[in-house]
Amino acid sequence: MDELKAGFARLGVEVPEIYLPAKGIDYTRWAVVACDQYSSEKKYWEEVSKIVGERPSTYKLIYPEAYLNEADKSDRIARIQKTMKEYLAAGTIENIGPGFVLVERHTPFGDRARIGLVMAVDLDRYEYGRESRSLIRPTEGTIVERLPPRMQIRRGAPLELPHIMLLIDDPARSVIEPLYAARNSLKKLYDFDLMEDSGHIRGWQVGDRAELGAVLKALEKIADPADFRRKYNSESPLLFAVGDGNHSLATAKGIWEEIKAALPEGSDLRETHPARYALVELINIYDEGLPFHPIHRVLFNTDEAELVEAIQTACSGEGGKCTAMKLVECGDRAEMRAAVNSNAADMQRIGIFAGSRSSYIEFRNSRAKLAVGTIQPILDSFLKSHPKAGIDYIHGDESLETLGSGKGNVGLYLPPVDKSSFFGTIVNDGVMPRKTFSMGEAPEKRFYIEARRIMPE
Repeated sequence: MDELKAGFARLGVEVPEIYLPAKGIDYTRWAVVACDQYSSEKKYWEEVSKIVGERPSTYKLIYPEAYLNEADKSDRIARIQKTMKEYLAAGTIENIGPGFVLVERHTPFGDRARIGLVMAVDLDRYEYGRESRSLIRPTEGTIVERLPPRMQIRRGAPLELPHIMLLIDDPARSVIEPLYAARNSLKKLYDFDLMEDSGHIRGWQVGDRAELGAVLKALEKIADPADFRRKYNSESPLLFAVGDGNHSLATAKGIWEEIKAALPEGSDLRETHPARYALVELINIYDEGLPFHPIHRVLFNTDEAELVEAIQTACSGEGGKCTAMKLVECGDRAEMRAAVNSNAADMQRIGIFAGSRSSYIEFRNSRAKLAVGTIQPILDSFLKSHPKAGIDYIHGDESLETLGSGKGNVGLYLPPVDKSSFFGTIVNDGVMPRKTFSMGEAPEKRFYIEARRIMPE
């Protein structure tokens, strides 16, 4: 095995062969936001469909989750896989060769660019269980019930398009930032505005052996067991933490395990099959352009008073979630948000609103380290006892306000997560509760641009 390839393999990394749209294709229409965004807002996806029209687009290669409960699921999946094959056969997308892609993303929510590096990671080095100690690790609990429909989409698909973003703990800014400083010497692959006022994006190819070698050396230092032990008092190095797209990576893992199980023992394909790897974008957690936002909740067909009573009951008596809980009325949403965002060490606050009313729930001495860890089990129990109620996980204050103010709905506003203690929390305490944080609001999410084969040619 080539020394460079072997070095990356030890770190669970592969240099992928990237596919991009052929010359002349409109990139603004080609790129669409991650499929798990605007999951309760079909109007957004209807507008995307109008923008795309008959032109080539990743919209035709993905399954927006807003439509997951539609009756035509099987037909939609068949169309996606058929279009993938057509794009490959017609040369709509082309193999630009092996390499990483350096990405610069400007969003509508800040002056600093977010920079990342598109690469492939080894699914054999990733485990998504709560007690995972693998080199690639989830940061939040995985909802296994969400995997089957995603696996149905990926099963048999010839291509993958990533919205997975992995984080590295690189305060020295040694992996991605040197490439960005030298970006003018790299081959530019794309430079365009994203649809729906979602900002601007540029990409450069990273394929030179010296450039790849520098990335390898920097990653090896971060993954060094002795350094990791000194920093976190742990014998199990965590190199890549899943920042976004945990369920997509778990889906890729599930499909690879199916494929691997069907391969004979000793088969070379167990090492070389493209489905063993998943395309991701790597981002330094210390990147100034990387925001961390909480993921809020909206409950549908829910009475606010009943929900508050359920929370109060869960927080009282033996085995309660905390030692004290109270409800505080607020004058408006701004007052509620300010109170929630000022959480102290011994206290957690969660905003709650229905219609025009605003308040916040204050928890004291909770057993959970994070506010989301206090409230989520209570919500799970409430939903079990109220079968007509539903829940959605919301990215962004605007979407929360729109949905939470609807008739029969209750919005829950969650506090932010401190990213400075992020890796330490995962290493020492394990995964966070599911749907804890989001790296940016919906328009800041990853847009599908690059593709990669996951079936042998």
